[in-house]
Amino acid sequence: MRTTLETPRLAIAPVDVGDFDDLCALMSDRDFTRFILPAPLGPEDVWLRLLRDIGHWQALGYGNWTIRTRDTGAFVGVVGVLNFRRAIEPPLGLYELGWGVAPAQWKKGIGLEAVQAALEWCDGSLKVARTVCIISPKNTPSQALAEGVGYRPYARASYKNRPLVLFERPMGAVWSEQALPNAGAGR
Repeated sequence: MRTTLETPRLAIAPVDVGDFDDLCALMSDRDFTRFILPAPLGPEDVWLRLLRDIGHWQALGYGNWTIRTRDTGAFVGVVGVLNFRRAIEPPLGLYELGWGVAPAQWKKGIGLEAVQAALEWCDGSLKVARTVCIISPKNTPSQALAEGVGYRPYARASYKNRPLVLFERPMGAVWSEQALPNAGAGR
């Protein structure tokens, strides 16, 4: 089942083929990709990721959502509950949360609002004991957001020759009043 979420400002819908152009713009933005990819992506790689994300929903019943503003429908980023079966030590488990907000939308609380909605859905619908996320040690805004919604660092790792901090969050962790509204690109 493909689930749509809403917050006061955001419409959060499962990725769709119609999101391709918006995702191409996002994934080609060097500021967006600097913490999550070795280099920006071209249309071919974005297409493959889009098909992977659609397949997530079909195979697992969860996956990536696109984030759009409710008032204008403008694309502002992505958030998702994922299982990429990453070859990483220590293993991540089945439920990884990822998010990224377009640089023009940073420092507006969009990432925080979208991540909270995704976690509420995950806690209420999937009822998994634990979710994880991986974040570059240099991406302090995403680390602050993660900690603000209940994630705590538990290990350091390397993935595809890039250093990462691994975070975990137990189901139902309480939001922090300190959560920062800047939700840079985090994965």
